[in-house]
Amino acid sequence: QVQLVESGGGLVQAGGSLRLSCAASGSIFRINDMGWYRQPPGKTRELVAAITRGSTTNYADSVKGRFTISRDNANKMVTLQMSSLKPEDTAVYYCNANVITRSTIIPEDYWGQGTQVTVSS
Repeated sequence: QVQLVESGGGLVQAGGSLRLSCAASGSIFRINDMGWYRQPPGKTRELVAAITRGSTTNYADSVKGRFTISRDNANKMVTLQMSSLKPEDTAVYYCNANVITRSTIIPEDYWGQGTQVTVSS
């Protein structure tokens, strides 16, 4: 019913920048919180940044001052601008959205397929 499609991953040198985008589509009535998570090789998935519908943001300590999350409610999109990238930022990045669909009043979490970000030293 709901699809999240990410774009913008890739390979970048340390100190470089990348911009990740995620577009939501489907039978959507309302999108609540949106966010980006990442899963480094051999590790568990972790929150990178989150943003409420009113654009209040929350960041992992490791990315504060380097990453910026934003959203476009009209176009059902969330973006993660990543700067000053470090090798330890290497991971698969996943888009997440808490969505109320047109067929239910209960919010559910949806995930994108993931996009690889690799930062070389």
